[in-house]
Amino acid sequence: MGLSSSEAARRLTRCGPNAIPAEPRAPVWRRVLQQLIDPLILVLLVAAALTIATGDLSDAAVILLVITVNTAVGVVQEVRAEQAVMALSAMTAPAARVVRDGKERSLPAAEVVPGDLVLVAEGDIVPADGDVLSAALLLTDESSLTGESAPVEKAPDSDPSHGMASAGTVVVRGHGRVMITATGAHSALGRIASLMGAAPGPTPLQRRLAGFGRVVAVAVVALCALVLALGLVRGQPVQPMIVAAISLAVAAVPESLPAVVTLALALGARRMADRHAIVRRLPAVETLGSVTVIATDKTGTLTEGRMAAERLWTPHGDATVLGTGYEPGGRVVRDGETVTANDAPDLAALLRAAMLCNDAALEPAPDGSAEWRALGDPTEAALLVAGARLGLDRAALNRELPRVGEIPFDSGRKRMTTVHRRPDGAVLAACKGAPETLLRPQVLADGPDLLARAAAQAEALARDGYRVLAVASADHEEATEPSGTWESGLSLLGLVGILDPPRAASEPSIAACKRAGIVPVLITGDHPLTARAVAERLGIASREEEVTTGQRMREGTAGRLTGVRVYARTTPEQKLDIVEAWRGAGQVVAMTGDGVNDGPALRRADIGVAMGRRGTEVARQAADLVLADDNPATIVSAVEEGRRVYANVRRFLLYALAGGTAEILVMLVGPFLGMPLPLLPAQILWINLLTHGLPGVALGAEPVPRDAMCRPPRPPEESVLGAGLWPRILLMGAFVAIMTLGAGLWAHETGRPWQSMIFLVLGATQLGVALGSRARPGSLANPFLLVAVAAALGLQAAGVYLPLLRDLLGTEPLSLGDLAIACALSGLGHVVMRAQARLWPERQPRAAPAAGGSR
Repeated sequence: MGLSSSEAARRLTRCGPNAIPAEPRAPVWRRVLQQLIDPLILVLLVAAALTIATGDLSDAAVILLVITVNTAVGVVQEVRAEQAVMALSAMTAPAARVVRDGKERSLPAAEVVPGDLVLVAEGDIVPADGDVLSAALLLTDESSLTGESAPVEKAPDSDPSHGMASAGTVVVRGHGRVMITATGAHSALGRIASLMGAAPGPTPLQRRLAGFGRVVAVAVVALCALVLALGLVRGQPVQPMIVAAISLAVAAVPESLPAVVTLALALGARRMADRHAIVRRLPAVETLGSVTVIATDKTGTLTEGRMAAERLWTPHGDATVLGTGYEPGGRVVRDGETVTANDAPDLAALLRAAMLCNDAALEPAPDGSAEWRALGDPTEAALLVAGARLGLDRAALNRELPRVGEIPFDSGRKRMTTVHRRPDGAVLAACKGAPETLLRPQVLADGPDLLARAAAQAEALARDGYRVLAVASADHEEATEPSGTWESGLSLLGLVGILDPPRAASEPSIAACKRAGIVPVLITGDHPLTARAVAERLGIASREEEVTTGQRMREGTAGRLTGVRVYARTTPEQKLDIVEAWRGAGQVVAMTGDGVNDGPALRRADIGVAMGRRGTEVARQAADLVLADDNPATIVSAVEEGRRVYANVRRFLLYALAGGTAEILVMLVGPFLGMPLPLLPAQILWINLLTHGLPGVALGAEPVPRDAMCRPPRPPEESVLGAGLWPRILLMGAFVAIMTLGAGLWAHETGRPWQSMIFLVLGATQLGVALGSRARPGSLANPFLLVAVAAALGLQAAGVYLPLLRDLLGTEPLSLGDLAIACALSGLGHVVMRAQARLWPERQPRAAPAAGGSR
């Protein structure tokens, strides 16, 4: 009893004719090949071959290690992503009670076939799709499959939504018989499985880096040819110039980029884990930082996934019930003051009758946690919680007024009545039901004015997204009166507004996303009025904005799907269409959800975010990110981490490409200043190894910029070097080259070891630029960078003063005065880097257009 749809999904198993077939898995060699054909990886492979050709085996080993790690991580990510489809094959109940040949037997649910007669009762999981042949108060929780927050009554010979039971749904009340009509791939779950076949595409960062890799590949080839041609024109020997051209081309490739990206993503994943977000696909860390649209499910995602009696109305006034979960703790507020049963007799009478006319129960969680759970109809459980928060004791009520009769709920009457014996021998009839069946003269003895007031109030609550129940009662002298009189001559006690309440963190999370320039949209299978009310309460859309429905989408009258912010009564296929429409409009879409019906959209979105605790296994397996605490605020933290990753990738590219530009300019311009070969191949590779190694990787660990969540996301079509990064690269590259060539020319004219001077100044100035690239200068936010720069600077100096390295690199020792000049120039690199960041900051993206506008 009390099994939720999410708990049911975790218990479901696989095998047999009722299993949903999984798609074939790609062989390992094909996965590896797909990773290696990435343009940047191809450039690194060529760079590795060239470094081997130059005899620099240590640098080649570093490049090959980066390629190996990147390929291994990519293969692991693909394997994990495919588990989303495999999870759907687990969507059958562990056992089912089946009637075959007139005998009842228990079978593994995977062995249920069309034509079987299955018996279901409270707490059971429906094993397959089927028609309801008979039902006694049968109520099923379909929230994980349809998004409908309220349980659905099942009865034979009714419309398809009520006359058919679907696989994976949970019986929360009553019992019945179901004739199985569809299993496996032919069931509702099977149709959802067919929507999950498409693998997720590349992330925005992967697309941007792929474009960057293509540019680098072309530039490297052109650079090799240019340097070689210029050397031969000047009459340099062919062999040394080939080696120099290859070395410079290798130096121009930021081979540490995959390592920087991997480190930044890994650190982001670790920080997200500290904030209860589990990253299943590493590139997803950055993808959230690029998101422009967050499409979110309602039930269990933005809301608590349970029913709560929140609004109370009696002829004497209204009140609000406060509290979370099914825990009885909470309070009832009227006119800003907390009230109890003694303070508000009208509210006490309303909730006393609602607790008596009730078959649900509440119990603490079996694991001893603070969470309580509902047994039976969640709507009735919500009434018990409201009564407890007013101070009523359900057990004491049952002892004082034991039940002696009842008229059960049915879909025709839409109400339920129970009869209770009073201590004096008289009886109390308590009735609850839909307002349209209860607020009638045939049922109530109240005057027309009160009935009109109550009807208007019920309509207002319904417009606000509440499911409304009316409650009435009457005293009778004896329980032996005809049962037909129990539902006539009643007195209206009041109305109860019930809904699935938003999580406490949902509204501030939506507000934070909007401040960050992200457009939130709501996609749910629930009623349009409920969807509108939740969207308005959370700030997703205003009351005046349009709500489109799945029916309008089927009829083709919904218009442009990206023109609205709220979608109601949607199917899994339509959720997929909405996500595709936003992606087709050029947006980077995140989808959040927890149900089976969210699985296809979670998989197809640029990034899927699933609830970890309440979410179904299908949702968790389809997602790239799982929120272990089900807290929407964690999404905001994840977006911040994603923006940190992207900012650090751009920070590294600015630093690395500026250094590479400086090395190219030095090699191209030096000969025209009287320095035939400014740097030897070994010296170029040494500088590149030191500057792109530890300091470059350390830049990937820089903290998040302070204003990261106060600006819009980067446009999806923007290059990784866009927003003014190219001019900054050329500016810093030109500055480093001028400082280096100036120092080399001065050393050349004064008879000093000019080549060693160029070698030392070029490396040291680049390291100064690294320090100037920090996100928070003057702090100890990233001590790893300080250590890395100090170590690299020491090794750079060792290349001039350590005899073993001097022989390897072909350098000569410099005087202490020359060393001081090199250090001073490196300090200038830091100063200029900070100055240009202030004077020429990168262009900020424009804010997102208002809701309903074109994107």
